[in-house]
Amino acid sequence: MVGCFFEADAQWRSHHEGPRKTAFVRRSVRALASDLAALGIPLLVRKVPWFADAPAAIVELMQETGATHLQFAAEYPLNEVKRDRSVWRAVTGIGRQCTRHEGSVVLRPGQLLTNAGRPFTVFTPFKRRWISALSAATLEVVPSPEPQGEAIAPLSVCWDEAAEADDTAIWPAGSHAARKQLDRFCLEALQRYQKDRDFPGVEGTSRLSPHLAAGTISPRQVLNAVGLDGPIESSAYVNELVWRDFYRHVIAAFPHVSRGGSFHPHYDHLRWEQNPSGLEAWKSGQTGYPLVDAAMRQLTSTGWMHNRLRMVAAMFLCKHLLIDWREGERFFMEQLVDADFAANNGGWQWSASTGTDAAPYFRVFNPELQGQRFDPEGTFTRRMVPELKEVPDRFLFNPLKAGLTLNYPRPIIDHGMARQRAIDRYRNSQPNRSD
Repeated sequence: MVGCFFEADAQWRSHHEGPRKTAFVRRSVRALASDLAALGIPLLVRKVPWFADAPAAIVELMQETGATHLQFAAEYPLNEVKRDRSVWRAVTGIGRQCTRHEGSVVLRPGQLLTNAGRPFTVFTPFKRRWISALSAATLEVVPSPEPQGEAIAPLSVCWDEAAEADDTAIWPAGSHAARKQLDRFCLEALQRYQKDRDFPGVEGTSRLSPHLAAGTISPRQVLNAVGLDGPIESSAYVNELVWRDFYRHVIAAFPHVSRGGSFHPHYDHLRWEQNPSGLEAWKSGQTGYPLVDAAMRQLTSTGWMHNRLRMVAAMFLCKHLLIDWREGERFFMEQLVDADFAANNGGWQWSASTGTDAAPYFRVFNPELQGQRFDPEGTFTRRMVPELKEVPDRFLFNPLKAGLTLNYPRPIIDHGMARQRAIDRYRNSQPNRSD
């Protein structure tokens, strides 16, 4: 047995995956190389810049090593689907076997359909069908390989470890780190998940998303650990795993989403604002809306953002500033250590009201109220926006009212005006229902 990792750096960059995600993947590969070496299994690393280069590279490697059987985990964005099909044809074309595993989902796309035989486009009925389809067989996890000899030295890879070191303490990589984080979550936070998950000042989430995105742990492993039939706290977290599968089913069934299209195509004609200064203020955490700015600074300083804040920050860009959601989707992909096309796209289209099962277009989060509700003591906001540390709680999310001289920008747009503008713009983009 031989393990192999193909680094498609040019393709990843074309998909806007940034240095934090790449570094995390590389650290994970190093950890995997050590784990396999302990079993006497070498892990080979090959640079294959573009997915189109993968079939020939895999065939060459199989011929070089004498391998007769390729096993790989499926992925579902359009380019990855095309790559996997090409690899399958190339490998079987030379008389070798190919087996695909569903490592990134609990239930594979295409397995769940409506009564009319169509893909689900609404989450709640999808979730009901997802739960009813689970069985012991669907929750089986492929075991680790058996040792095939004495331990060997891990093969070295020519990556610059120093360039990857900054996030190592924040985001330990590899399957052992993933399992350790899962155990910690189940022991310390799962019982409070339903209550704490929306509060960024509390360690209330699993922080497993980088591992799920990189494949160092599978959603089936997570589901087996948290349990499907547990108390409400467990089911609230299971709900997030269902959402994760749902967005993968969506991109698999509707390829135009992977091509940058709105799930509902009529929104591709929505008139967005050209506002470079507003976009830059949003990216740099200088909008004058404290919760939005705290969220964006968390993203750029740590490579991660709390899920509640992802919705707040995304909706601010799309509806307060009326900037095309694709700008935000791209920036998140560039910054996130847990960059994951399906989840990122699904979240952005939900916030922009352009996607399947999305927030209705007239729903526009008020950042001031969101801050008062989900960071009531300002624990998180003051940590990320220290300019506001002296502002009393009652004025924290509208600091102008405090009457203090602050080194902090005024709001770049008025909430009431922005909300009404967004509603009018979206309403005018709706299809003519009388047609």
